[in-house]
Amino acid sequence: MTTPDLLADFEARGLVHQSTDAPRLREWLAVPGRRVYAGFDPTADSLHVGHLVALVLLRRVAAAGHEPVALIGGATGMIGDPSGRSEERNLLAPEELAANIAAVERQIRGILGAGGGGPHHVVNNADWMRGVGYLEFLRDVGKHVPLPQMLAKDSVQSRLEGKGGLSYTEFSYMLLQAWDFVHLSDALDCRVQIGGSDQWGNITAGIELGRRLRGRELHGITCPLLTKADGTKMGKTASGAVWLDPRRTSPFHFYQYWINLEDDDAGRCLARLTPLAVEELRELDARRAADPAARESQKRLAEELTRLVHGEAGLAAARKATAVLFGAEIADLDDAQLAEIFADVPSSEFPRAALDGAGLPLVEALEATKLAASRGAARRTIEQGGAYVNNRRVADTAYRLTPRDLAGATSLVLRSGKKAYAVARFR
Repeated sequence: MTTPDLLADFEARGLVHQSTDAPRLREWLAVPGRRVYAGFDPTADSLHVGHLVALVLLRRVAAAGHEPVALIGGATGMIGDPSGRSEERNLLAPEELAANIAAVERQIRGILGAGGGGPHHVVNNADWMRGVGYLEFLRDVGKHVPLPQMLAKDSVQSRLEGKGGLSYTEFSYMLLQAWDFVHLSDALDCRVQIGGSDQWGNITAGIELGRRLRGRELHGITCPLLTKADGTKMGKTASGAVWLDPRRTSPFHFYQYWINLEDDDAGRCLARLTPLAVEELRELDARRAADPAARESQKRLAEELTRLVHGEAGLAAARKATAVLFGAEIADLDDAQLAEIFADVPSSEFPRAALDGAGLPLVEALEATKLAASRGAARRTIEQGGAYVNNRRVADTAYRLTPRDLAGATSLVLRSGKKAYAVARFR
């Protein structure tokens, strides 16, 4: 029995930056049930968009009939990987590291198991590094890694040539990751490691250590880092990183990030981050070229990734919030959701008592929120059909806002015309 050509699939999707001997790698992967691993250091209590490539690669490994292995760096996370960085990471306190490990493990298991994913393994390198003595590690591992080999790695050279230099602690990271690869080949017969293009030096160090220590052939694949067409890293916004944890980046903002990608970026991300067949990707490419304004690729990308990371409920919430942003009537949302959707919209505060009794005249609210220059202008806006309360048109110039107009516990949304919004808060 053979499996689908996983390497060919990766190549067709633009997911291969470098790999070891392709024919030998294909031969190894031709047998179902092979183990393939990627590592994730718990430097924060959530993974971010940059980790999605490795997670999706592991899901494609499973789809091809193999068993993905996700390694959480409980040991290596205490040091920090120097690859792709210009300065040393801050060391984490043990309690913070433990919390990060637990959070990252939940995310990895959720994504690898999403949609009925097959067998997978989540391991922590602290489990086999804990208790290993310094002298023992130097004797059993360090002795077999030549210094010129380590110094020749691009990740080391770039730091040595930079202003910040490279500490011995970070320099040792490569030894630990190399030993991880050998250990996983011992424990799980895992012979393939995948990672971002900045991991090539660490991966090849493990391959060489496996050859020296075990006489064993190991393999590596690196994929391009997730970048935009202009070369900048993807997953950054004005407010910071795009996280996978909904407490850090809500499903709505996660969805909006993908919706707002440029056309070329959306096409590449569809190929690299979704399970869509290559034929469907080509169809989407053609439709995007013919009608870019439809943003069909962006919508499909946002749907696929939001569903993967946040589930059907998260996707439904993101769609609903997006519809509100584009004029759907506002209902069944709370103050936090309204604040999130209309984060960039001006807001005004009113006393809660203004809604009591006869209520607050809409013309006064439109003037106070500066959606109208005067009460007379507010009346004209209403008469011309351009005034909205919670995206519901109001045509009565005598309309008064009362508690029934609140969309959340304390908030409602006013609109003038198609795009001028304001949030009114009653406290």
